[in-house]
Amino acid sequence: MIALPLALLWFGGLALALLDGTRRPAGWLAAAILAAATIATLVLGIDVYRQGLPAQMTVGGWPEGIGITLRVDMLGITFALLSQAVLLSALVYEIVSGVGARIFPALVLFMGLGLTGLVFTGDAFNFYVFFEISMISAYVLASYGETPRQFRAAFIFVVVNLLGSVLFLIGIAAVYHTTGYLDMVRIREQMPLVEENPAVLSATIIFVAFCTKLGLFPFHFWLPAVYTGTHPSVAAILSGALANIGSYGLIRFGADIFPRELREASEVLLWLGAISIIYGGLQAVARHGTNEVLAYSAIGQVGYILIALALGGALGYAAAILYTVLNSANKTLLFLSGSLRGWLV
Repeated sequence: MIALPLALLWFGGLALALLDGTRRPAGWLAAAILAAATIATLVLGIDVYRQGLPAQMTVGGWPEGIGITLRVDMLGITFALLSQAVLLSALVYEIVSGVGARIFPALVLFMGLGLTGLVFTGDAFNFYVFFEISMISAYVLASYGETPRQFRAAFIFVVVNLLGSVLFLIGIAAVYHTTGYLDMVRIREQMPLVEENPAVLSATIIFVAFCTKLGLFPFHFWLPAVYTGTHPSVAAILSGALANIGSYGLIRFGADIFPRELREASEVLLWLGAISIIYGGLQAVARHGTNEVLAYSAIGQVGYILIALALGGALGYAAAILYTVLNSANKTLLFLSGSLRGWLV
């Protein structure tokens, strides 16, 4: 069951890449594959919840710690279902509106593969691999529509997020250098034994990489141009699904792997979160366009997640997860409905 959602999305993406995604049957086939992967993830989540323990497998029959480990807990299930639901909503919206590029359905499935694999993996390097699978799909999707404004937004998005990817890879290399492991459980066991300075440096690099992805102040400069310059379905995907990489990464790495460093940096995180909330709120109320308001409000709403993480403890982490879920659902709904007109809107 752990591999089933990934297999559905992988082989489904390959199949859809060979079809013309602008035809509605191909689009609905992609939606059906994504829905099947979501159902498989839900069934897996029910099993993990009943067992009360993470589900785990090592790919290829290798011993644990040597082979690639997939490790699924309720945190991963929550983010996987959230991302898949957002992608499915955006895909259905685009199918109904009329898909404008033949590769669009396949890209959505590949992004689903990257986001699902990212939260399912128990290996830090493969976290980066799935991270890049989702980002490559996002780079292409950002130019969807092929207008000059969308190409400009795609260029900004690619440049800034490539920087974030490089920083994250450097952070993972630093963690491997200090601990000698890439398996997240083994890293978590070794980090308390690592000297404070190397651990803080590694945690800071990874923190900056995830904050760049989230658009947290002062790493926010790319976000308004991208969210306002892309197609509504793509803006929903970027804000409602792709941004979950940053939220999940901060929770997984901060709370699970770097809890000592997270406690020591709590005051700084509180200030950054508060500044993001105030700055994003003031910028949002000064805008007139719907997408501009949503883009700037996203900067402020990320601050609430950071404050919850800074408070720490079970209550703080639960608040960060809950707010991420609500914020993701809100942004998806608002971006998709912003261009609709009818008796309800």
